[in-house]
Amino acid sequence: MDLRGKKIAVVGIGESGKAASLLLKQKGAEVYATDAGDPQKLKAVARELKDAGVFVETGGHTEDFIKGAQLVVVSPGVKDDSRAITIAEADSIPVVSEIELASSFCKAPITAVTGTNGKTTIVTLIGLMLKQSGINISVCGNIGDAFCGEITDMTKREAVVLEASSFQLKRIRDFRPKVSAITNITQNHFDWHPDIEDYLGSKKNIFKNQGKDDFVVLNYDDPNLKGLKDEIDARVYFFSMDSKVEGCYLDEEKLILNMDGKELTVCRADDIMLKGSHNIANILCACLCAYLSGAKLDAIKEAACAFKGLKHRFQDIAAIDGVRFIDDSKATTVDACRAALSSCEGNVILIAGGRDKGSDFSAIRGLIAEKVKAVVLIGEAKDKIKKALKGAADIYDASCMEEAASTAGTLAGGKGIVLLSPMCASFDMYSSYKERGEAFCTAVDGLKKETGERTPNSPSRNLPSVASAKEGSGPLAEGSRANARGKLQTPNLKQ
Repeated sequence: MDLRGKKIAVVGIGESGKAASLLLKQKGAEVYATDAGDPQKLKAVARELKDAGVFVETGGHTEDFIKGAQLVVVSPGVKDDSRAITIAEADSIPVVSEIELASSFCKAPITAVTGTNGKTTIVTLIGLMLKQSGINISVCGNIGDAFCGEITDMTKREAVVLEASSFQLKRIRDFRPKVSAITNITQNHFDWHPDIEDYLGSKKNIFKNQGKDDFVVLNYDDPNLKGLKDEIDARVYFFSMDSKVEGCYLDEEKLILNMDGKELTVCRADDIMLKGSHNIANILCACLCAYLSGAKLDAIKEAACAFKGLKHRFQDIAAIDGVRFIDDSKATTVDACRAALSSCEGNVILIAGGRDKGSDFSAIRGLIAEKVKAVVLIGEAKDKIKKALKGAADIYDASCMEEAASTAGTLAGGKGIVLLSPMCASFDMYSSYKERGEAFCTAVDGLKKETGERTPNSPSRNLPSVASAKEGSGPLAEGSRANARGKLQTPNLKQ
């Protein structure tokens, strides 16, 4: 792609938009970057781009920045009804995603992973498996570092492992990975996609340009994916927790790679440090993708067994007075919360809420009733969640994460699990799921300091049971709250 002297517009100057702008400038284009966000919050990145010779506007999109461009590169999450997209389409200007731009300059083979849940864990594991096989790799995309920022001087001897979102895949033209995978499809981003068909359609774009020399990995246990084989020109392999498939499956607690009629044992499930059936499924997918991407079996086994997981993904962060505190802030969907709860034995105090993505929270009522003692709600979606879950468990409100952690710790009553698994995006209160998770960790840290050096299960506070609160008696029903320092005091029951 020869971009010298051509006007290219970039919509959004977040991580991917900034990287795209700098790459385009490096390739000789005249770059116009436009972002509708707060000019003060974007001041630093706008200055960085201007210093690199990029024209920048913030606080809105003007026609001057879009009209006359020969290409528009759009950042993830920019909706179809954005003024910038409307202007581009009215002027018949091609609109592509940042990963489309990056792939047009990428000489290395790409392994790309999309789906609703598990993408980041799988991409990280594939990267470790390839790296331990001696392959020089770059792990990028939706996981953190933008693809456009990683491709300079990349050669065919290297490999790219890319996490791709539905937003990024919606606007591709020629993007063609060597290996692609779809982990699972559940309800997500319905604040952005009009329906499940549009959401799945974006995900399916990951394989639309692949041919007979490429590979596609699908989840055999997902009814949305099992039947896609006939739509795909590339060679298709599956991973499964329940069935013996050509690909990778779990059989008698062993992870088996079944390739070209040969069965290879990767390891036993008991050898894996990550817990939960959803994580075994993630590892099956990663093993298969890594093997198809050139990883050695010994390296695949080593990485699968040694991997301890990522921060804010079902991460044990503390045990206080016999109560486990688990940070699963990355669980931004109902199905991700379902997976987390399924990995808990019971007596769970669930902290949930945030910005709704158009989810059906009633879909988890049954599991809430089975596993959850009480739900503590935060954020914008609390009223919608409360309505959906009413009667499935006791429901409490909290105004901030510190109060939520303190309330949950009190309700646990010296046993069980306090689980942050929000089912929502973080953007109502935090800049990212990471910031939300760190806020939870900080709040739990405060609780540890409050309890001192007490041994597990030692009596530390005189609290009424949840049953007494249900009956309308005791301090829980009276509505006392956790104080500003986060002491384990009694919460306010919201009927």
